[in-house]
Amino acid sequence: MKVIERRAKQGELTAGSKLPSIRALSQKFNCSRNTIIKAYQELESRHLIYTVPKSGYYLVGDYPLLQDDFNKGAKIDFFSAGPDRSGMPYQDFKHCLNQAIELYKEDMFMYSEVQGLHSLRDTLARHLRNLQVFVPPSRIFVVSGSQQALHLLVKLPFPNGKTNICVEQPTHNSFIESLKLEKATAYGIEVTSSGIDFDRLEHLFKQHEIKFFYITSRFHNPTGYSYSNSEKKRIVELAQKYDVYIVEDDYMGDLEFRLKQDPISAHDPSGRVIYTKASKVLLPGLRLGLTVLPEAMKKHFSLAKYASDLHTPVLTQGALEIYLKSGMYDAHIKNMREIYKEKSTILQQACKDYLPSSVTYSRSLSGFYITIVLPASLKANQLINDLSRENVFVGNAENMFLPEFKKDHILRLSVSHVEKEKIPAGVQKIAAGIRRLSCEKK
Repeated sequence: MKVIERRAKQGELTAGSKLPSIRALSQKFNCSRNTIIKAYQELESRHLIYTVPKSGYYLVGDYPLLQDDFNKGAKIDFFSAGPDRSGMPYQDFKHCLNQAIELYKEDMFMYSEVQGLHSLRDTLARHLRNLQVFVPPSRIFVVSGSQQALHLLVKLPFPNGKTNICVEQPTHNSFIESLKLEKATAYGIEVTSSGIDFDRLEHLFKQHEIKFFYITSRFHNPTGYSYSNSEKKRIVELAQKYDVYIVEDDYMGDLEFRLKQDPISAHDPSGRVIYTKASKVLLPGLRLGLTVLPEAMKKHFSLAKYASDLHTPVLTQGALEIYLKSGMYDAHIKNMREIYKEKSTILQQACKDYLPSSVTYSRSLSGFYITIVLPASLKANQLINDLSRENVFVGNAENMFLPEFKKDHILRLSVSHVEKEKIPAGVQKIAAGIRRLSCEKK
């Protein structure tokens, strides 16, 4: 077994390579055929090899290239924004996938319901109740990641007959790309340390024919801010007053550890809030999400989703249903809350201890992100390039703004892929880089 693994890691065997026969290995190592069969069965159970009847054993996939130990150990990655790999429920979800294959072994190769499996929507409706979102399964659509729902909503007609969109600034860059692609007219509302300007929000709602306001109410990307309950209620009141819909992206909501901090949807039972949620803190590669729609929009949305992808894959839907029903999801989220709360606490303390007074940073109690606002004379890209030479990687928030709000001196940091022990050292290097570039500008 170790010989096969070693040859694969060294590149002597690649995906699809036929492995030596049982007889050949038995003779080479002077051992019984049963010993080789057991070794191959172990590799097959780990999904590293597969068997073709009357042909032999083959390698499933290429082994990843071995990384240089120094670089692997020294890298501090504030750039990557996927969930913490060390906390991912790979083994649990594999069990759910295997069960889903048995449960849906015929259906998973057929076309399915555009709106999503009814049994999954029932399960999701029960799950949403724990988040204070009370909706019937008939209003839930299962989508291929929340971004699919958001993109479709950008271009769909709304019951209020309006056409323009209000969006937080900054916001997720994929939503910015959807606005560009659909040539949508968008108006920005800046997210600051003191929240948003409600006078400006009311002006936009009143004067600019806003069909919906896109908002991340909890652990905003990229600032990490969360709205208070009073702010959420005020946003709902303005939306009702000026006939504006709210598209609430709550993909980080599961990380909320404070009691009674509910999504915006909990403050509006009328259906004006379109609630979206994705598998970001679970396994984003699943490309699963949900959206809750008012009855008046279901027909248009259903047709648009059908034109987009016919339906969301049955296998991943079935696996998620099993994962939710089994209680594995609740256990996973509890673990994730603890991980990100601890990382965020460490990051906030490091920023307080090490960043120079010439910069400001956003404060977040959990979630993935914060922003660091550099002095206007410094460019984010210059610092990013400088830090990369020291194996510290950070993001630029420039592509998360509408053109008129564009800023090129803001860093985005994500704690999701940084080991908690490395966070203080990473922030120290960022601080040193800021001071170094500031001195060069003088």
